[in-house]
Amino acid sequence: MTQNEKKLLQQFRGLTEKQRETLLDFAAFLAARGEVAAAAEPIQPLPMERPAQESVVKAIKRLMATYPMLERNKLLHETSNQMTRHVIHGIPAVTVIDDLEVLFRRHYEMHIAPSEKD
Repeated sequence: MTQNEKKLLQQFRGLTEKQRETLLDFAAFLAARGEVAAAAEPIQPLPMERPAQESVVKAIKRLMATYPMLERNKLLHETSNQMTRHVIHGIPAVTVIDDLEVLFRRHYEMHIAPSEKD
């Protein structure tokens, strides 16, 4: 569930039954007008050149900006593991950044791949 969906659900739960009905009627109205987002082509990564000298933190920020379509919470665990490899285990920044590049690319490919459930 995206952040917007969570926010909408939280707000929906705070409404009275009458307000919920009104909100659902409005959503139906918008859907009938054809303004509901169609399955558009996935957002492409924004090209950002990797600097010759880059810290792991800056690389994570760059990759987040490169792949804005990815949900940060899905990347948090693996990204923090990479940071731990660098800070605690002494893995060179270049190696960790290479692994982060692969990690973000893999998440992007999963994001654009058609769902097996559909």
